[in-house]
Amino acid sequence: MPPAFRPDMTPHGRGASGAADVPFDDGDACEQDRRVRESLHALDLRELCQAVARDARERGICFGTADGPQEFRIDPIPRLIDAEQWRELSAGVAQRVRALELFVRDVYGERRIVRDGVVPQRALAGAEHHEPLLAGMGDRVRSWIPVAGLDVVRDSDGVFKVLEDNLRTPSGIAYAVATREVLGDHLQAPSGLRVRSLDAAFATLGQALRAAAPEDAGEDPVVVLLSDGERNSAFYEHATIARVLALPLVLLEDLSLRGGRLFARLGDGERAVDVVYRRTDEDRLCDDRGELTHVARLLAAPVLAGTLACVNAFGTGVADDKLLHAYVEDMIRYYLREEPLLRSVPTYDPSQPQMLEMILDRIDELVIKPRSGHGGYGVVIAPHARPEDVRKAAAELAAAPERFVAQETVMLSCHPTVVDGRLTPRHIDLRPFAITSGDDVRVLPGGLTRVAFDDGALVVNSSQNGGSKDTWVLA
Repeated sequence: MPPAFRPDMTPHGRGASGAADVPFDDGDACEQDRRVRESLHALDLRELCQAVARDARERGICFGTADGPQEFRIDPIPRLIDAEQWRELSAGVAQRVRALELFVRDVYGERRIVRDGVVPQRALAGAEHHEPLLAGMGDRVRSWIPVAGLDVVRDSDGVFKVLEDNLRTPSGIAYAVATREVLGDHLQAPSGLRVRSLDAAFATLGQALRAAAPEDAGEDPVVVLLSDGERNSAFYEHATIARVLALPLVLLEDLSLRGGRLFARLGDGERAVDVVYRRTDEDRLCDDRGELTHVARLLAAPVLAGTLACVNAFGTGVADDKLLHAYVEDMIRYYLREEPLLRSVPTYDPSQPQMLEMILDRIDELVIKPRSGHGGYGVVIAPHARPEDVRKAAAELAAAPERFVAQETVMLSCHPTVVDGRLTPRHIDLRPFAITSGDDVRVLPGGLTRVAFDDGALVVNSSQNGGSKDTWVLA
């Protein structure tokens, strides 16, 4: 019989490394967990893993790298979140996204939050994805953040916390659906155990894309998905969304400007475009020299003229800047007049008075991140890093504190994961997706659970040997 199964476990026993010989403790496992565990009893886990991997390959599920497409790894052991936990978590995600939408709207509008001293001006000025060209556009954009993907972790105290807010080009919806579809052919929920469906995920996204269109676009706006093509790491997702939603998938060379409108060359000729679902790696209007990026040369003019909507809008990166993460709970209190339902992982601004000294004194306990990094690159998790890497991070931080952010180290919860044919604890996080249409914020049930397959690894990104698990939200 496989080792005891439960939805989330924090490492215990021999420390917090998630080592393979850490025992599983099911003393407080709920009835649903036991029933899933029993359903695994008759399965050969090695064969199950091989069958899932084979199915994923046959479906073409992949993640792009510099060396070409690589297999998108799916672990067959689902993660369970009970109904009450999900109600609390999804309410916190929706609240957070509403506040972030108001923040971006304010940044490119009146900047009340700066005027009232809640967020310092220097924090905005130093944000790489702040777009001065959009000043005054705050209320002219119907929706700044139609799609949000938050990175949520469960700390050793069992409480969900937000590690990062992903608002520029959130990815993963198609991978979450694909993980569900693949596992559905190999593992069924035990009889009587109701798992909330992901069947409406793409339709909900499509509704949000149409709702983002400029007001004069009419009831049937023209929406295209703009991709970099196969060189983009998430091209599988681009192609899948375009196919399911019947959206034209276009490249930059398929676009042109004429009379202040964006046109796309489609199979039936050129058509004026109302909404661009922008899935390009380039997500800025202006580069480091202040010049328009190659994407902006086509999109900026119609965006500024109000004839084109982008999803997500240019400029939203000011809200998922890692330093601004330190102020999100204050944003919730300021804009919504509510207490945060979902807390952030404690995050520190090294440019604040006395904060740099505190961070350097405690650097062996903290995580140091570049403000503009992504994919886990450049992150130094000091308690698990080599001494020389910690010293280098300290020197870089001291020399340019405005370029970095510090966070408390969160020991991500672990979950039973198949490694070499047996269940072994591996660290996980969760990326729930909030999709906004008008005033309606919907959080897709479950989202993408990401897992780090390397022993003790805390970085779950696919680019660094991470993969996915199905997330079962119980009804």
